[in-house]
Amino acid sequence: MDLPVGIATLQHTDRWIGVPLCAFLTLVRKIIEPRPAVLRQPRKILFTKFAEQGSTVLACPAIRRATELVGRENVYFVVFEDNRFILDVMEIIPEGNVITIPTHSPWALALGALQAVLQARRIGIDAAVDMEFFTRFSAMLTFLTGAQSRVGFHTFFGDGPYRGDLMTHRLLYNSHLHTSQMFEAMVEALTRDPALLPTFDFTPPAEQSFPAFRVRPNEPAEIEELLQQENRRLGSAPLILLNPNASDLLPLRRWPPLRYVELARRLLERFPDLFIAFTGAPAEAGPINGLAHDVGSGRVLALAGKTTLRQLLVLYTRSEILVTNDSGPAHFASMTPIHVVTLFGPETPALFAARSPNTSVLWAGIACSPCVNAYNNRQSVCRDNLCMQAITVEQVFERVTGLYEARLSARPRASTLRAADARQR
Repeated sequence: MDLPVGIATLQHTDRWIGVPLCAFLTLVRKIIEPRPAVLRQPRKILFTKFAEQGSTVLACPAIRRATELVGRENVYFVVFEDNRFILDVMEIIPEGNVITIPTHSPWALALGALQAVLQARRIGIDAAVDMEFFTRFSAMLTFLTGAQSRVGFHTFFGDGPYRGDLMTHRLLYNSHLHTSQMFEAMVEALTRDPALLPTFDFTPPAEQSFPAFRVRPNEPAEIEELLQQENRRLGSAPLILLNPNASDLLPLRRWPPLRYVELARRLLERFPDLFIAFTGAPAEAGPINGLAHDVGSGRVLALAGKTTLRQLLVLYTRSEILVTNDSGPAHFASMTPIHVVTLFGPETPALFAARSPNTSVLWAGIACSPCVNAYNNRQSVCRDNLCMQAITVEQVFERVTGLYEARLSARPRASTLRAADARQR
């Protein structure tokens, strides 16, 4: 997601304005909540996760746990307007329970946040879970909802950015737990006495279930029509997707763009029946479709900016493999049968990789990686992403080739087994 107000602007505002406001609201809290928080049975739970649609996918087990506690109709979500799509696709809470905040200008952002707070108060939210790690803006919004139980990460000994003391259920951020497990632990904290936290006897499950994308009956034909418009030669040929991700949300995560061109050329040379498609958001269309042109092959489709997000997920169900950096598409694709090869650099797959058996990761693991984490608000002094450059075209080519050949070899066996099963019936 590309925020018009700018990522750097949001981060600086969160720091220089957020710190004094959090301090002020902490003082207010001490006045209006003089007694220690107690364990309460939640009735309506609100999640706050503004950005990063991929993280919203990882939050699915936590949202599902909340629905077990209070019922699907009593779970709500606050999210930036551009990010609500993935919540609708997951179909895990009612569409009317998603509260959106516009981001097209600073004033719209401020007004939207105020309206979100007022809406949460009208709904009668009594439990709120702040999934934004150490963002001050989310901590303030969570506090202002008026929820009597508020779960969030707290810096007990200066082990993270200061954001006041606004939570009733204060947790330590555990950098050894996968993000999806950490999110689930946050919901579980609502069932514990806040006086005993951050210590509590909960072991996050090693295996978690995630939603599968449901394709509507007419959608496969729509995507096939789109593909045929782009390249009549495609027919039913196999398709591998490359997602260069040229957005500025976290530029350090980019793999050098020309390596996608080289990778495409090598794959097309290795597999004569294969087609390659370059995908991306409308804001990325120019540079990404330029890369597709640079491949110089009639078996390449330039699809950046030409699909809706929903059509992109349908495209995943039609394709064999997706190669992408650590970004939203890696997580969207995990809800479909496509195999995803994710390239990690400034962040670690141990915490942020998609939780799917169809996910493979490549990570160089150099000494300075990962440099982006929850403690530094995902900012880094790095200006030369050697961690991404250390992943070679040869490594990606070998991984994709192995996966693709395995899928091809498994297909006849699967067809034979289905035919044998049909005969037995």
